[in-house]
Amino acid sequence: MGREPLMAHASSQDAATGETVPPEPAGAGDGEKSVGEQGDGAGPLTAALESDEGEESELALPYWLRSTEEAAKASFLQMCRRLPRLLRDAWALAWRASPRTTAALVVLQLLGGVASAAGLISVVGVFDGLLQAGATPERVRAAVPSLLLLVGALAVRGALTSAAAAANGRLSPLVYQAAEMRLLELTTAVGLSTFDDPDWRDAMERARDRGIMAGQMLVDRAVELGTNLIGLVAAASVLAVLHPVLLPLLVVAVVPIAWAAVRSARLGYRQMLKYITVWRRQRMLAHLLAAREPAAELRAFTVREFLLTEIRRLLAAATREEIRLSTQQVRTTLIGNSLSSVATGVTYAMLLWLLWTGRMELAAGGAAAYAISTGIGKLTELAYSANRVFEQGLYFSDFQGFCELSRARSEPGAGHEAPPAFEEIRVEGVTFRYPDAERAAVRDVSMTLRRGEIIALVGENGSGKSTLASLLAGLYRPESGRITWDGRDLAGIDPESVRRRVAVVMQEPTRWPLSARQSITIGRYERQAHTPDVHRAARAGDAHDFVMELPREYQTLLSRHFTDGADLSGGQWQRLAVSRAFYRDAPLLICDEPTANLDARAEHDIYSRLRELAAGRTVVLITHRMASVREADRIYVFDHGELVEEGDHEALMAVGGTYEQLFTLQASAYQDAA
Repeated sequence: MGREPLMAHASSQDAATGETVPPEPAGAGDGEKSVGEQGDGAGPLTAALESDEGEESELALPYWLRSTEEAAKASFLQMCRRLPRLLRDAWALAWRASPRTTAALVVLQLLGGVASAAGLISVVGVFDGLLQAGATPERVRAAVPSLLLLVGALAVRGALTSAAAAANGRLSPLVYQAAEMRLLELTTAVGLSTFDDPDWRDAMERARDRGIMAGQMLVDRAVELGTNLIGLVAAASVLAVLHPVLLPLLVVAVVPIAWAAVRSARLGYRQMLKYITVWRRQRMLAHLLAAREPAAELRAFTVREFLLTEIRRLLAAATREEIRLSTQQVRTTLIGNSLSSVATGVTYAMLLWLLWTGRMELAAGGAAAYAISTGIGKLTELAYSANRVFEQGLYFSDFQGFCELSRARSEPGAGHEAPPAFEEIRVEGVTFRYPDAERAAVRDVSMTLRRGEIIALVGENGSGKSTLASLLAGLYRPESGRITWDGRDLAGIDPESVRRRVAVVMQEPTRWPLSARQSITIGRYERQAHTPDVHRAARAGDAHDFVMELPREYQTLLSRHFTDGADLSGGQWQRLAVSRAFYRDAPLLICDEPTANLDARAEHDIYSRLRELAAGRTVVLITHRMASVREADRIYVFDHGELVEEGDHEALMAVGGTYEQLFTLQASAYQDAA
């Protein structure tokens, strides 16, 4: 259960299983959700860590793992009852990944078991030849045929084992690939509102952290268990033929080891449940210490020692738990091995008694001793393999649970295709509430957007502007009311087809680690990107000039995490996002604070050319800069989720309401400065 240090921008190693998991990002701040922004469900975990109850509260079981605790308490018999279903799941996963490789692996394992049985049977012939009456050369010659059969069986078994290992080596990464793609397909198929559900987010984290790797390891352990089971059947069948009474004694000899293996693993899993909150917090802090993004602020505020002290405290708590666990596991293993040694001694004593009383021939006794040794080894390996299957099954159940939950949350794929363009969009009595919110983000909103218009949404933070934009973009579905395109309700239209007709400029655009060219064309990846079109979109977003100054111009990889990569300033990323929106060439363009990171000159250029650049499109503009919405065809003013005013600039200023107050406040700030 050791851990490795977390490196910058690299994966960390799971403290409980040694599996590789990605670094966990720091949580985002509060505020109104922007278009596409996702909520954070880690509040209870953070609260548990930051409570004043001391170290014990930090080691408390996270609420989202308490249901799994019951599985960790499973007894040996419960494990055995659950194994068939786990093995079925493992082989089903393997079959979906590669039916041909899975079938080949099963056949090779069975043939290997046959070769093992043939080898054990040939041992009887070897002993029978060596122990018969006559001169030594004659006895050796009598044993040679059986010895050759034994050597041949061992050689065949070795070849089959190697072939099975090769098949498993091919199957294992295919299983991981299939599980990884399944997770990503389901994660991206759910509605955006699902990301605001903390329960679903926690399930996703568990599936990502261990579920994918557990699927691969479950198949590996199932293959290992199958190999050991076939080898055991071969040894047991030979032993049963030689003398049936030895078979149950063989099982008794291994039961203590199986008990110790199951108990030891269960202790480890329960301990992981106990301190996973501490470990996750330590991993998050370690990532912040090693990552590039917070490096400047970390040094500017001289918080290095504070964070190191916090990590040291968390590591000390987890380390004490690991040491205590190690002591318990060593004690359990010692008891199991001691009891197994006693039972093994009884088994060999029974074999000697059978030979002493003449109930078994000496040659058969020699073969039985070899079979007992082989059987004990296979049974021991089988016990450990079964426990590993069970343990990985606990983790894999997180993956399965997430898949079932995500299938239930998947967006409806059925429906008509959205029209390629529209003349009018109507919002009729729309209300929407986020899953974790008590009040509606937008409430009973009605408005009309016409083709070619520039529509501005204004209001204070949290007023519902960005939420309404998300509804218009098809990212969310209204709780009540409806949105129509030329009279067609979007509820009956495939949401993916709606989004293909919309271009969105986020307030904080994603910094895709792609080339500059791909960062512009990613919005319409399905069509061939012609260089003139790419350059035209880049010029529209005022990005062409700085892209041409990059080391490889449009082919430059925009990430410092890779060799020859380059990074951009916040304003440059913003201009690249605007270029991406124009390349998409959608009939509806939504700009959520599109100039938030731009300097005054660039902002002025964008807004002065907005009507020209948006020709033929409907533009929804969300901004706090009131001067930039003066030329909008219509302005909608929001307050606490409600639409309170609408009209053009002159009309709203004449009303003397919320818009006039906001505009006057900003204008007076500039006048005072002058």
